[in-house]
Amino acid sequence: MAPFPIGSDENPIEEIVVSAPEIIRSDVASAATRFTVALGDITKLPVDAIVNAANSSLLGGGGVDGAIHRAAGPDLLAECRTLNGCRTGQAKITMGYRLPARHVIHTVGPVWNGGDHDEEALLAGCYRSSLGLARERGLKTIAFPAISTGVYRFPAEPAAEIAIRTTLAESQDGAFEEIVFCCFGDDMAALYDRLLPQALDGADAQRNSRTSA
Repeated sequence: MAPFPIGSDENPIEEIVVSAPEIIRSDVASAATRFTVALGDITKLPVDAIVNAANSSLLGGGGVDGAIHRAAGPDLLAECRTLNGCRTGQAKITMGYRLPARHVIHTVGPVWNGGDHDEEALLAGCYRSSLGLARERGLKTIAFPAISTGVYRFPAEPAAEIAIRTTLAESQDGAFEEIVFCCFGDDMAALYDRLLPQALDGADAQRNSRTSA
């Protein structure tokens, strides 16, 4: 089991050992994409790509970022050095190296500064840019952490709403088989467990309304 150190994106207090992810819920949207909420260590997931909540240097850090770099090994850092960093709301992709995931998509989330500095649009951009890279590479299964909700202080509920809303919109073409929201803590997992079915029901109702119009 891999530890999340001091400064973790979802647990900024102390080092805690977390287990391999536990599936909390899994639902299929009408576009045939499965949306899954998991609780545990994102580095253990055998998906096509995991998303790293990185800093702008892409050279590793604390929390999820550090855990991914440790699990992937030094070749990940070597490849990241060639990428010339990444801007907030955008994403870049590397190989996964020693991870079960084939690729790592690195995205830089916004720091919360009260909500008046385009934080919501930038966070949506993280999810949109990450899925755009996955689509270009033909990757079908993608796992996201709760971007910006730890030391970057983005409020958890609006962050989860943005994550779900953006990934739902970006998956309408059926390009993805599964999108996983991998949560470090129980509270975040419970939040996604509550919000995801509401969003899926709302999307289905909206689609049915358009069809019957």
